[in-house]
Amino acid sequence: MPSLFLYDDAVARAFAPFALTRPVSELRAGADLIRRRWARALSADVAGFIAPPHLADFDEPDAPHMATGALPAGSIVANARAVVALAVADASADVWTCAGRVAAVRLREDLPLERLADGSATLDDLANASGTDAPPGEISGRWLDAVWDLVGQLDAQLREDIPALAATLDCAPDETTVIGAGATYVERGATIEPYVVLDTTAGPILVRAGATVQSFTRVIGPCYIGERSTVVADRISGCSIGEVCKIHGEMSASIVLGYTNKGHDGFVGHSYLGRWVNLGAGTITSNLKNTYGTVALWTPDGVRDTKLQFLGTLFGDHVKTGIGLRLTTGTVLGAGANVYDRMPPKYVPAFAWGGGAPYDRYDVDKFLAVAERAMARRHVALSDRARAQLRAASQVPNGGEG
Repeated sequence: MPSLFLYDDAVARAFAPFALTRPVSELRAGADLIRRRWARALSADVAGFIAPPHLADFDEPDAPHMATGALPAGSIVANARAVVALAVADASADVWTCAGRVAAVRLREDLPLERLADGSATLDDLANASGTDAPPGEISGRWLDAVWDLVGQLDAQLREDIPALAATLDCAPDETTVIGAGATYVERGATIEPYVVLDTTAGPILVRAGATVQSFTRVIGPCYIGERSTVVADRISGCSIGEVCKIHGEMSASIVLGYTNKGHDGFVGHSYLGRWVNLGAGTITSNLKNTYGTVALWTPDGVRDTKLQFLGTLFGDHVKTGIGLRLTTGTVLGAGANVYDRMPPKYVPAFAWGGGAPYDRYDVDKFLAVAERAMARRHVALSDRARAQLRAASQVPNGGEG
């Protein structure tokens, strides 16, 4: 089985607010992590990731460590921005393309990591150096050309992912009320309480083992609810909810990476919530401008037009919001930020603290103490490596965000 390494190129490294605290391969795209998608496609072990130095101590359960030294000949290097389909591909090729672009290359010789250190090298360069005349293998999928594509492509991605993922699971018949002709998959070990409605009119639904959907909840497909997560009443529509989350109140067309708490009312739409986020009661996102025009979003390279009509908030890892917080259309909350304004600006820097801009800087020791307490509530320890990585992230100039 070949060793697979996932590469964050220069474009991926600008995916604020997430790239400060995790490699892009550890983001959820559709119903699964990008890392797991690649491992399945190529039937390969993910041996490591290639990313900026501040992620050297990134540490999460089952995630690989950053690659060091040189990548050995025979290894495969894949671009983490390629969201490949949840299907097994031909693993015998030397070069793989996805939607017409080089997505992965098998190394013919050892590759010093210095060549990939700043993210400027492309896999086209490696493909040209491979010297192979064989036709490339093709992997189905789509590309993330900007961070908001994670939200913009969610509906289509879930429609493809849910049947493919469900085919690998032990799903059991369920007596839940179902509306629509779409598919419903409930993995054995999931709990669907009475008076839940699963609406498959617009797409399929998958509820994973250990998850609980409480009474008086309407789940509207396409929707994925991950392991050991709890959905508490109201309307959940078109979402991908990761593992060990608590989601209460209306949520629409959003991704929740995992281990995140939205325990109270408040609409969240067309948003991305990183890991260990906690939304105070009544936190509300706007996802549509009053003009019905496209949404502009702050990026490290300046404000850009996303071309999306619907876009809410990107919540970095470990973000905390106060009660009653209102977030305007197209907001970015940097990793580790703890804000409790009535309405903060459209961009809040990483590790910001306070009730109004300009914000104070969150003392890193206090931040780590809060992170440790929050994680313990989910029976997860903040490891020494994770602590070191978060400390390193807090010291990146401008939070790595321009």
